[in-house]
Amino acid sequence: MEHTALILASDYARLGQDTRRLARKAAAGELRRVRQGVYAPAKEWDDLAPWERYPLLIQAAAATLSDGTVFCRQSAAALWGMPLLGRPSLVHACTSDGGGGRSRAGVRRHRTDLASVPVEERWGLLVTSRIRTALDLAAYESFGQAVMSFDHVLKPDSARGLGALSKAELESSIDQTYSAAAGRRIRAALTFADPASGSPGESLSRSFMYMEGIRIPRLQSEIRDGRGFVAYGDFEWSEEGIVGEFDGMVKYRKPEYLNGRTPSDIVIDEKRREDRIRGTGRRVIRWTWSELANARQFAAVLARAGVPRVQRSSGRR
Repeated sequence: MEHTALILASDYARLGQDTRRLARKAAAGELRRVRQGVYAPAKEWDDLAPWERYPLLIQAAAATLSDGTVFCRQSAAALWGMPLLGRPSLVHACTSDGGGGRSRAGVRRHRTDLASVPVEERWGLLVTSRIRTALDLAAYESFGQAVMSFDHVLKPDSARGLGALSKAELESSIDQTYSAAAGRRIRAALTFADPASGSPGESLSRSFMYMEGIRIPRLQSEIRDGRGFVAYGDFEWSEEGIVGEFDGMVKYRKPEYLNGRTPSDIVIDEKRREDRIRGTGRRVIRWTWSELANARQFAAVLARAGVPRVQRSSGRR
């Protein structure tokens, strides 16, 4: 959770201060209005990436909704640290009344039997459990989102102190609250999920390969040359001698990836690494998020590079 401090109009009013000062500061560019009655310092807000702002939107909603609100789906996923597709802007919350599916003031409510939903506390907020959240995303969102979520939770999240979940415990938690069709979607994504996937972009890439009938490659393939270990390739089609590399660009920006190096140093290191891979007789193809705009576009990129397709009688998922 980001540490940007939210400013609540209700706190101003409680202290006897004029809440109109907040609106004036927002008009002057000193504050950003996150939600009605909730503001953030403009500089801090503007410095956040879209995916870093989303947890603050949830926090802002929690500050203005009733106590005991349970957040679910993408909102619970964000608080659990699960990767999300796109740039979510709606906050998702459970409701036990008949207003499920409606959006109001940036909050979408989903009708849920709260007595049957496992709920935990995360960052001081009530959320659906990690297992339930992953299952919900697989049941109600795209196959790509489902694979990203399952790949993530099937391995430990050491940054957040969370252990790995198993496919068995996830499958055993598919209960009667899901329709038969939703259960099939969950099981299809869970069967395909692989904790060897190294990043959300790699998970989405693999889901697109499956959807478009591309032969699924070996993950994290160890590559060696005459000098020894070279690298672990994100994807390898060994029969065709092709190594695929997803470049999410994160390593050029985040300090934990830079490890004291400059972005230029990273580019040079990547070039040397790729040259050594090519030196083994393999071809290297690279792609970024822009090639993952849709599955068909990505499949065309791989096809032009000579990556083979497979025939499946079952068709797409």
